[in-house]
Amino acid sequence: MKSPDIDALVKKFLQHKLTLALAESCTCGWVAAQLAPAQGVSQVLLGSVVTYHAEAKQRLLGVKKKTLEEYSAESQQISNEMVEGLHKHLPADVCVAITGLFGPGASETPDKPVGTIFVTIVMENRAHEYREVLKGPADKLRDLAADFIYAKLGELLDRRLASPIGTVTSS
Repeated sequence: MKSPDIDALVKKFLQHKLTLALAESCTCGWVAAQLAPAQGVSQVLLGSVVTYHAEAKQRLLGVKKKTLEEYSAESQQISNEMVEGLHKHLPADVCVAITGLFGPGASETPDKPVGTIFVTIVMENRAHEYREVLKGPADKLRDLAADFIYAKLGELLDRRLASPIGTVTSS
């Protein structure tokens, strides 16, 4: 994502007067790092936590060991628990969690190939779950994942602008 796009995303957060928190696994903090140069980001980004290892997910975000054993660290269930724990400890208006596979091994299967990401975005007490299989060289998957998150955040903010809370519509 180009810098002006990130600037536009941060401006949308400012326009909506919303804050953002991130829990990152496979992206290793890359989503937060890409936001750093944007003007006004200090008013938007409350913080980010990198929980690459399962132990960090458990200790910092409260991800359950049973969930890890049953579904693997690279699953929608884990992304959901990550965002729950994030919101508990860093209650931003918008919380985002991402986990996935960027290398062979781990929980890779034909149904969950390398490049698979699981993202959960919580905004206004509603969870938006995404599963995406990114295509590209391994060294570009973090960029693609960050772009995916920025695009989804932009869509959700645009939707919010189109129908502000409290607006009454008649049918």
